[in-house]
Amino acid sequence: MQLNVFNIKGEDTGRTVTLNDAVFGIEPNDHAIYLDVKQHMANRRQGTHKAKERSEITGSTRKLIRQKGSGGARRGDIKSPVMVGGGRIFGPQPRDYSFKLNKKVKALARKSALSYKAKDNAITVVEDFTMEAPKTKEFVAFMRDLKLEGKKILFVLPENNQTVFLSARNLQTTKVVTVPEMNTYKVLDAANLLLTEKALAIIEEHFNA
Repeated sequence: MQLNVFNIKGEDTGRTVTLNDAVFGIEPNDHAIYLDVKQHMANRRQGTHKAKERSEITGSTRKLIRQKGSGGARRGDIKSPVMVGGGRIFGPQPRDYSFKLNKKVKALARKSALSYKAKDNAITVVEDFTMEAPKTKEFVAFMRDLKLEGKKILFVLPENNQTVFLSARNLQTTKVVTVPEMNTYKVLDAANLLLTEKALAIIEEHFNA
C-alpha cells in the first residue's frame, strides 16, 4: 500500500512511501488486540480500593444481646457485619491488577491495530519537520491543512520533541507520542494515525525484525 507524503504546510510533496505488508497488511487478530488492551487498562488501575473489616472498625467489643431467646438473629458486638456501620464481609482490599502478556502477542496486537488503520485509510504520513517555537496556532493550521482538524489524532514522532508536544498539548483531539509510547489502545482510540517518515521507518524496522 502506497501513501503520499505531505509537508508541514499540508502540501503533497510528490513523494510516496510503501507500507510494509508484514506490519500494516496482516490479517488482524482481534483476540490479541483484546488481550493487549485488557492488559493496558489493567495496568492503569491503581488498585487502592479498601473496605474495613470488623477488626478495623472502632467500637465496643461488648456483646449487645444474649445468644438465644431474643427472637432475632444472633450477633456479637457492634462491629458485626450484620450491624449498620459494622465491618464489611469480604470487602475489596488493595491489589495489583497488572498481568504479564507474551511479547509476541503484544507485537501481533500492535500490527493488527496498524493493519486496521491501513485498511480504513486512516494513516497520514508527513515529512520530518521541526518547529522553531511552541505555537498551538501553527499546529492547528497544520492539522487543518492536512484536513485532520476536529478528528481524534495520534501523532507519532520518532523521538521526544518538546516543541511539537507543547504545541499540541492544549488540543483535546490530538495526542503526541513517540514510537516506544505507541500502543494498541492508543492506535485504536484515534480516528487517524499521523506518522513522520522517520517514525514510520522505526515502526517497520521494530515490528518486522
